Amino acid sequence: MIASVFGKTRPFNYLTVGFLLFVFFITKNIIASEPNVSLGYYVQEFLLFVVVFASSFLINFIALKNELTKSNNYALLLYFVFLLFFSSYFQNKNIIISNFFLLLALRRLISLKSMVATKEKIFDASFWILIAALFHFWSLFYIVLVFIAIILHVSRDYRNWVVPFIALLAVTLLFFLVNSFFDNSLLSSLMGKTYISFDFYYFENIYQRLAFALFTSLSLFAFVMHIFDIQNKALNMQSSHKTILFSFLLGFGIYIISANKNNGSLAFCFAPLAIIGANFIEKIESNWLREIMVYALVGSAIFFYVMQL
Repeated sequence: MIASVFGKTRPFNYLTVGFLLFVFFITKNIIASEPNVSLGYYVQEFLLFVVVFASSFLINFIALKNELTKSNNYALLLYFVFLLFFSSYFQNKNIIISNFFLLLALRRLISLKSMVATKEKIFDASFWILIAALFHFWSLFYIVLVFIAIILHVSRDYRNWVVPFIALLAVTLLFFLVNSFFDNSLLSSLMGKTYISFDFYYFENIYQRLAFALFTSLSLFAFVMHIFDIQNKALNMQSSHKTILFSFLLGFGIYIISANKNNGSLAFCFAPLAIIGANFIEKIESNWLREIMVYALVGSAIFFYVMQL
C-alpha cells in the first residue's frame, strides 16, 4: 500500500512525511536534551526542523522538476527513510545546514542541462557549496561536482571555468567582513574544522553498526544498478543522472574524510541515493514485490530509529 500511495504525487504524501518527520525529529531531540533547557533551545530546534523539512521537499522538487524520476514521491519517501536510519543527523545542526546548502547547489547544477543562464547557475552552485563549507568544512569537497557538471554540460565556453573562482572570491570577502565583527572568532572556529580523520570507530551501539552495514550494502547495490541503467535513459537525461552518481560519490567522500564522524555525516549521500533508489523502485514491475521492498525499508528505518533513541 505504501508503494502505491507514493507511486503518485499527491498532497497527502507531503502532509504525511511532514507530520511524521516532525514527530520523529522532536522525539529524538527531546529525549537527547538536557533537563530544564531554555526556551531558546526549543526555538533553535524548531528552526533546524524547518531546514530538515525544507531539505526533504527540496530533493523531491529536484527529482520531479528535472525529470530524474517519474511522477511519484519515491525520492521523498526514501530520503525520509534514510533520515530515520541515522537519526543522529537530527542532532547535528552544522550538517543539517551544510546539507541544505549542498542541495541548493545540486539543484542549480542539475538544471544546467537546460543550457539557460549557465554562468549564473554555476556561480550560484559554487556560492552555496562554499557557504556550506563554513558550517561543515569538508563540504568544500563538493566543489568538484561543479567542474564535473561543467564538463558534462558547458565545457566549451572557457568563461564557465572561471566562474567558481569568482564565487570563491565573493564568499571569502563576505566571510572576512563578517569575521571582522566577531574579533576573528569565526576564522578560528573554521580553522578548527579543517583537519581530516579516518577514524571509523565512533559507533556507540550495535544498532548503529547494523544500520551502517545495511545502508552501505543497499547503496552499493543501487549505485551499481544505476550505472548500468543510465544507458537506457534518454540521451538528454544521461548527463543529469551522471551528475547524481558523482554527487553520491562526493557525498560519501565527505563522510570518509570528515573529522568527528557519526552516522549523521552520511547525510550528504542521502539526496542522490534517494533519486537513485527511486529509479530502481520504478523499474520493479511486480506491485507486490515493490510493496515488500518499500515496507522492508520503512520497517527497518523505524526499527533502527527506535533502537537508537
